[in-house]
Amino acid sequence: MSFPGHQDAGRLPAAFTATGSSSFTEFVGAHAPHLLPSRRPLPPGGALEAPHGTTIVALTFDGGVVMAGDRRATMGNLIANRDMEKVYGADDYSAVGIAGTAGIAIELVKLFQVELEHYEKIEGALLSLEGKANRLATMIRSNLGLAMQGLAVVPLFAGFDLDTTVGRIFSYDVTGGCYEEHDHHSVGSGSLFARGALKKLWRPGMASADAVSIAVEALYDAADDDSATGGPDLGRRIWPTVAVIDTDGLRFLDDDALAGVVEQIVAGRRGNPGGAR
Repeated sequence: MSFPGHQDAGRLPAAFTATGSSSFTEFVGAHAPHLLPSRRPLPPGGALEAPHGTTIVALTFDGGVVMAGDRRATMGNLIANRDMEKVYGADDYSAVGIAGTAGIAIELVKLFQVELEHYEKIEGALLSLEGKANRLATMIRSNLGLAMQGLAVVPLFAGFDLDTTVGRIFSYDVTGGCYEEHDHHSVGSGSLFARGALKKLWRPGMASADAVSIAVEALYDAADDDSATGGPDLGRRIWPTVAVIDTDGLRFLDDDALAGVVEQIVAGRRGNPGGAR
């Protein structure tokens, strides 16, 4: 990180040793604003054609929350990437899924991860789940200029609340509005179809394994009707990314576990692609 006016290569700039905010984003914004995604100017010529990511689903179960995302990124009518990661761990007890302009979204998530780690080091404690959701909202709001030029980022945030010991889900709009969702939610171009599946399949008091299966099936339904959402690819062995968050923290399901879930769903849909009769 370069700072204007810093010439002594053997010493840290004074900004690093001064007392300041527990927000890493505010620190960078004050001393090196050109490094923030929202401060980078677009080249002339209007909006860029860039890869976009879709679809993310999240649903609660008894004692936690599951988040899952498909792996396809599109650029116009083309498939830009078949195995993109769209669900990331924000910290040990939360995850964020990205929908929108892929490059900016990934950079925003990485900055958010550092933001939470920086807070924990400065304050010596974890930020509350609601505090994490509000920090992410502030970061999305700072990207409004790029969103108005067509480079929008609309993530989905979920985590395990250590105070209430339940899973919680938060959605956003491009202006940084933060809204708590109950039971389940989805974002992205396939969200309409995924949300319909979640409404039919979700039920109170589920176990985590049931929630994982429902998340994968919701993505399956989204891919069935939305060309920008990639369904499970049995030929290439590409499965959705699935994160489970509960009292033990965040964990991602490995390919072997997901393969069994996907194959069971596909077998159940054989001869009946529309799902349960």
